[in-house]
Amino acid sequence: MAPQALISRRRIQDASATDESYADRAYDQVRAMVTTFRFKPDERLNESELAKKLGLSRTPLREALNRLSMEGFLQSRSGKGFFCRSLDPQEIPELYQLRAAVECGGVPIAAELGDSREIDKLFTFLDKTSDCDGASTSTLVGYDEHFHEAVMHLTGNREMLKVLRNINDRIRFVRWIDMDRRGRKSTQNEHLEIARALRKRDVEGCVAILQKHISRRLEEITSSIREAYGLLYMPKNSRADSPF
Repeated sequence: MAPQALISRRRIQDASATDESYADRAYDQVRAMVTTFRFKPDERLNESELAKKLGLSRTPLREALNRLSMEGFLQSRSGKGFFCRSLDPQEIPELYQLRAAVECGGVPIAAELGDSREIDKLFTFLDKTSDCDGASTSTLVGYDEHFHEAVMHLTGNREMLKVLRNINDRIRFVRWIDMDRRGRKSTQNEHLEIARALRKRDVEGCVAILQKHISRRLEEITSSIREAYGLLYMPKNSRADSPF
């Protein structure tokens, strides 16, 4: 290949890699904004203002918005652009059902393939996070998500872990409110039961505990959605540790 042609090809490859990194950056930043509802439910995203705010061109931003739309974080409406997702009373119970199916489906794999040393790390993590006096609710929700994702990590199945992380991001506001109501102590005790069942390789027992731990009645979820709306439309800074 001629030197000039080789240089041109490298420039094209470098430009492509740069565009991809910008799109990834836009994806991470907008996803963080959407999962914490920096945009109000059903609010239309102003792409020009958002691109300017993030210091990006419209091309990588549009790529990121399309990806987020396909993953369920945004809604794309023909001829109208992208909108923040709604707080849908039907979608959230369905996501909880999916979460239960994914996590309980991972237990037999985790029990069979999970390294004992990795299971021991669950107890180490729970011990380190047991004293959470003064911790914000957002921090506690982060601990909760980490534990469940660590259990899924035991399966060695990256696709199942990816699905679980997607679900966790999409139900985070409900977990935030749920943690406020139930408290860390209740959640911590149930996590310990799950870890003990895994250590004993007790699949049936672990699934039963996990199913009970995840399950939420429809009225509980509906109530959480109402409370979330109230938080979302509060004056800014009226609740310091709110992730919204």
